[in-house]
Formats: sequence, structure tokens, C-alpha cells
Amino acid sequence: MAKNYYQILGVERSATKEEIKKAFRKVARETHPDANRNDPEAEARFKLAAEAYEVLSNSERRRKYDRGDTIDLSSLFGGGGGLDDLLRSVFGDSGLFGSRPYRQPRGRDVLVRAQVSLEEAAFGTEATVEYEADSTCPECSGSGSSPGTQPVTCPDCGGAGQVRMSQRSVFGTMMSVTTCPTCRGEGSVIADPCVECSGSGTVPEKVTVNVEIPPGVSTGTRLRLTGRGESGGRAGPSGDLFVEVIVGEDPRFERHDSDLLHRISVGIAEASLGTRIDVPTIDGEPVPLEIPRGTQPGSLFTIAGYGMTRLGRRVRGDLMVVVDVTVPEDLDPEEEELLRRWAELRGERTNRPAST
Repeated sequence: MAKNYYQILGVERSATKEEIKKAFRKVARETHPDANRNDPEAEARFKLAAEAYEVLSNSERRRKYDRGDTIDLSSLFGGGGGLDDLLRSVFGDSGLFGSRPYRQPRGRDVLVRAQVSLEEAAFGTEATVEYEADSTCPECSGSGSSPGTQPVTCPDCGGAGQVRMSQRSVFGTMMSVTTCPTCRGEGSVIADPCVECSGSGTVPEKVTVNVEIPPGVSTGTRLRLTGRGESGGRAGPSGDLFVEVIVGEDPRFERHDSDLLHRISVGIAEASLGTRIDVPTIDGEPVPLEIPRGTQPGSLFTIAGYGMTRLGRRVRGDLMVVVDVTVPEDLDPEEEELLRRWAELRGERTNRPAST
């Protein structure tokens, strides 16, 4: 039975050259023996995919295949670089699995914590944080070389950071591009290392940073300062500094997102007859609150706009006031007499007074 090259690559018979090339790139990566070392059939599938692409990517061979003619593919697997040339035409010099351009390692990120009060969290503040991190070496300015000297071009890759390597396989000799092992992709090597940093380009340092804490933060909010983490060394990009905010508690308030809750206590007479009290606020100045006649225990009042600032917005939440009614425990004789008379007027039943 004739091989169905279109089915092998997973394309329609009407597929364009670009669609065929794209399909082969995908199938080749999936079936290459180096990516399937435990699959004994991977070699055969990869060979079929290469054979299918060799035929369908060439207009003349494709026409012959569609007519059912015999096609000579001996040059593809017979040595002489046939398969290597085919893969290079598809994947370029980077090879089947590619070789990414070298990037100087990025410095590590640093996480620190900043403690602020509830008031500071409401309106924003500036916090100072200290931490130890690898910073750019002041002696060599991060180059890693002794002052007055410079890194030299890598003798093995000529400064490219990559080298071509040949590898024998069941398909013949295949070429690939990989990171230069001598310079680790940098393209240069340190001939005379800096004494201060031993060629790394970084030294440990105690760092102090002032951080703007925006209004509305809560415990766990993380602020990111780009490039303020550890130095990458030798021209590598620095990491980032993350500041995690810890908001202290305020005994006057309970925080509920952007709202604050405050509890007040009033006496029986105040709750019954009404009163006016001053309520503390996060702003620092108290605001008056009218307690109406007949206020019940647990009653909730709202003072709009006196809560926390909403993070990233200029609006504020509310201050919620819960009223607790205090029942006196120790009454003097006169107070007890007055309270009993009040109970009689209200028709309430009370315990008899203790005998003397």
C-alpha cells in the first residue's frame, strides 16, 4: 500500500507549502528519537515524516507522488548530509529543538515586609525597609574584571556565545547549535577576575529603600519595585523588590475591607431617652452621632465616608457604629429604689430586694 504522506503530516491534499512546512516542524519535534528515547517506534515515525516532507515540499516530486509515480529518496537517508540539509532548511542553524539566544541571568527577587499602622494604611505613608542583597560590585562596576581590564572574546565561539556541534545518529551526521560551554553563552571570558567580587560582578550589601505605601493597603498587599532586587552581575538585569505590607491593629476599630466598625456603650437611660456622643475616627477628629430614643442593643449606625480609602481609588468606605447598652451591676439604695419605681410604672416584675 502506498504511503499517505498527507496523512503522515496531518494536512489536506490541498495544503500550501507553508502549511506543509508548519506541519512537519510540529511532527518532527514530536517524533524525533531524542525526544522519545523510550519509544522504539519513534525513529520510524520521524523517518516517515522527513520522507513525507521531502516529497510534498518539492513541487515536482509532489506532482509525481500525486500521479502515483515512483520517487527516488535514496539521497535523503543515504548519507552526504541529505537529512541535515533538509532539517536546516526547515529549522535553520538553531537545529530541530532550537537554541535560544543567551541571556545574562537575572538577579534574584527580594521580599521584605513593612509594618504600618491602620491610620497609615488608610491615608498612605512612606516606609523604610532594609535588606541584604547582592549589588553591583563597586570595584569593577559589575564587569567581573579587574579595574583597567576587560573581558576577552571567548576563543571557542569567537564571541557568538554559541557553537555548532555534529552528532552521529541513525540518519547520518546531524548539525546543531548549542550554548558555548566555555563562556556559557556570554561570548566573553574573564581573563583577570576582580579581587573584590572574584569575577561574579556582585558583592553582598546592606540596602535601605524608602517605599511609598499607597492609601488603602491591607495586610498581604505586595508592592513591586522593578529593578531594586539583587543585581544580575556582569551586565545581567537586576531582580525586583517586593514589599509585603503588614497592617497593625487599632483597638478602636475592626476593619472590614474598606469599612471600619466601632463599638460604643450607652446606659439604659441614654438608650431609652436618646443622647449625643462623639465617635472616634481614623482621621483623628471625633464626629458627633445622635442616638435616638429607644435605641436597642446591637443597633447599627453608619457614618458615611469615614472608613478606609479603597486601594487604587479616591473614595472611602464608611464608619459603622454598633451600640451596646450597658446594664449597671452595682446600684446604691437610691438608684435601686428609683429603678424599682420605674419597673412598677412599666409593669415589669423584678426580684424582691435583699433583706437587711
